[in-house]
Amino acid sequence: MRVTTNPPSMVKPSQQSWSGRIALSELDQTGMTTHVPTIYFYARSSENWKSFLQTLINSVATTLVHFYPLAGRLVSTAGGRLELNCNAAGVQFTEAYADVKLADLDDFMRHPIFDQLIPSVDYRHTSLEEMPLLLLQVTRFQCGGWSLGFCISHVVVDGQSALHFLSEWARVCRGEPLGPPPYLDRKVLRAGDPPATSFNKSIEQHAQSSPPPNLLGQSSNENERNKETTVTMLKLTETLVRKLQHQANKNKKSKSSRNFTRYEVVTAHAWRTACKIRNLEPEQPTSIGVCIDIRSRMNPPLPDKYFGNAIIDMIATGTSCEIVSETLGYVSSKIRDAIEKVNDEFVNSVIDFLKNQEDLSKFQDLHLAKDDEGPFYGNPNLGVISWITLPMYGIDFGWGKEIFTGPGTDDAEDGDFLVLRGEEGDGSLILALCLQVRHMEDFRRVLYQSIEED
Repeated sequence: MRVTTNPPSMVKPSQQSWSGRIALSELDQTGMTTHVPTIYFYARSSENWKSFLQTLINSVATTLVHFYPLAGRLVSTAGGRLELNCNAAGVQFTEAYADVKLADLDDFMRHPIFDQLIPSVDYRHTSLEEMPLLLLQVTRFQCGGWSLGFCISHVVVDGQSALHFLSEWARVCRGEPLGPPPYLDRKVLRAGDPPATSFNKSIEQHAQSSPPPNLLGQSSNENERNKETTVTMLKLTETLVRKLQHQANKNKKSKSSRNFTRYEVVTAHAWRTACKIRNLEPEQPTSIGVCIDIRSRMNPPLPDKYFGNAIIDMIATGTSCEIVSETLGYVSSKIRDAIEKVNDEFVNSVIDFLKNQEDLSKFQDLHLAKDDEGPFYGNPNLGVISWITLPMYGIDFGWGKEIFTGPGTDDAEDGDFLVLRGEEGDGSLILALCLQVRHMEDFRRVLYQSIEED
């Protein structure tokens, strides 16, 4: 597949929007300080391609009036902290053409790398103040179908907020009035306020205060970072997911009486599988990072349509021998215990912990802190994010809903896992994952084989 792109342009809000700086919360500025790529494929567009493009561009500009932070730029301040400069600089829009038909891609599950269809961000040669927060690429295929590559700054929004913008853009593009507006005041997470609560001892389970372990005998993760990786997408049918839940619940060792969720058991199964195929020493410490949405866990809950990062990373830990030899229910309980610690008190403790740091850049990854490689959830660890509850399906710009959507994976690292819903209503789940080349085939084999054996 060859993709030809036109020079990108900047789309600005169609009307004057508020200008000035917004203080970001600590949860915005730590963890994934990068852009998150997603792709959507559509079977058809308007017969008049130029008119179609102009409709997309005009509706972006209209939507940005209400979501104006996305048209701004980040700026760095003292202590490695970041602010959002709402200057209406615009979002990047690229028009492109592919020399194949959508049918030539066959099964989208077999083509998880769509690097030519998703706009890339040049972190090394673009200054922070010039870097767009949202980059869009619309690519036309020979059959008349098209794709939307969507790349958005994780400093500014999390998945829920990104998809709020995307769904509203689609609504405006269809000619409908805007739905619920974004809640833009980030002070609800006490950005800029002095620390107010005492530290919670369980904060040690927060990913920012507990870096993942290295392989035994290695003082850093540099060697593992440099190993060749590959990506794939694996489907777990509803039958396989239910079988995992049955296995976990029949020997449950959790404090909670309710049954394990799909996410808890699939994440635990992935962790056990990775420990099995990586040939780790029995006493090797291993951790798994899980991402938790805090919107409904705060007291009171965050305002509806809060626009920003309302997620927190937690870790569960163990030894390779423990994770492999214990039951799926035991490992699932480790993940559940980490998740259930996240409440209002805990979140405030984490925010206070981060506010007391003189330099927040040490909690940011290599993209914005170019001399700091940040946390690494590759061998012997995993980092698992759930997109199961994200409203990412059914995005209709006026020419029908998508025929496929999924994450872009060109920027993935060893140990990166995403759990997504499968086809609408069929109960299946999709694992989008990145592992070292030497581990991928063994992981695929053991992932399925061990479900049948247990």
